[in-house]
Amino acid sequence: MAKIEVVPVTDAAGLKAFIALPKRLYQGQKGYVAPLDMEREEVLSPKKNPYFTHAKAQLFIARRDGTTVGRISAQVCSLEQKLRPGTGHFGWLDAEDDPAIYRALIDTVADWLRKEGSTRIVGPLSFCTNEETGLLVDGFDSLPMLMMPYHAPYAGKNVEAAGLAKLKDLVAYDLDKSAYKPMGSSRMLEKMQVDGTIRMRGLDMKNYTRDLGIILDIFNDAWSENWGMIPFTADEIAAAAKSMKPLIDPDLVVIAEVKGEPAGMLVCLPNLMEAIRDFNGSLLPFNVFKLLWRLKRKTLKSSRIPLMGIRKQHHGSVLGATLLPLMFNRLKEPFLKRGLESVEMSWILEDNLPMRRVIEGVGGKVYKTYRIYEKSLA
Repeated sequence: MAKIEVVPVTDAAGLKAFIALPKRLYQGQKGYVAPLDMEREEVLSPKKNPYFTHAKAQLFIARRDGTTVGRISAQVCSLEQKLRPGTGHFGWLDAEDDPAIYRALIDTVADWLRKEGSTRIVGPLSFCTNEETGLLVDGFDSLPMLMMPYHAPYAGKNVEAAGLAKLKDLVAYDLDKSAYKPMGSSRMLEKMQVDGTIRMRGLDMKNYTRDLGIILDIFNDAWSENWGMIPFTADEIAAAAKSMKPLIDPDLVVIAEVKGEPAGMLVCLPNLMEAIRDFNGSLLPFNVFKLLWRLKRKTLKSSRIPLMGIRKQHHGSVLGATLLPLMFNRLKEPFLKRGLESVEMSWILEDNLPMRRVIEGVGGKVYKTYRIYEKSLA
């Protein structure tokens, strides 16, 4: 067997190989749709991704006989260090089904992280918990979804053979419109809003940047004590607002206000992966027009709720317990009007039982599981 060589990505050719590898590995798999190459380039670019304003990363590719057979990233985030000192991350992990490749990639990252002062490796995170998170370990034939990674069924066993162990599982829920069950009666939900204390509204496109800022500020507050949470910075909020705008339907966004103050939010996005299913990652020569047409015609049937939360001050209160049902109730009519048939709610920590009960209460079913691994570098 030829020697496996792991080398850093240092030029455009290496980056092209890094981005292209999953398309070769997963082509034809039911659960995989290639992300747009252009979008991958922006996420990986230190000049375009604001993650790099508070983090350092290195991409690596594994080669055998001149062929790219694996890829991985190593990264250290200064915000993570303040919360969990000594923790380094790996991500963007994809490879052929060979435990030697996985071991070579992970060992290379471990060496890089040790030199950066890390005593523990956690991942995969591409690049952080606000982006693609976890290794798919169940639900390989499920619907490909916006901003959720795909991995082959063999990946988990090869990661574990390289010495990493489970740290945490994340689950993705699927909710079909035929299975939706409202929480509480419509009369009760209407009564909760009758005195004007609680108000549900959509996103105001005339004040788009302001409202996206409100949504992500609520997110930072709502999930601040959650495992692995890294808050969005101001630059990341601005970048998210820009990248999400082509997909935003203001009627599919719910902002809950209590006494005029933003208290909760829910964002539902049409599933971009459904729109680009036949593009193989490229917008050229005519795919850009196909994409614009598909988004304008609102023909997509699947969607995802990537952002949902309630401010901490309302956690554990009767008022707080009411906001989620109210937001789901507000979303239902525009969801059906647009012709959407299913929504993924992801990701949810396996031990976040209060949120899981709410999602299961409206009819959600777990259909994918992602795993976060760890290993001591001491």
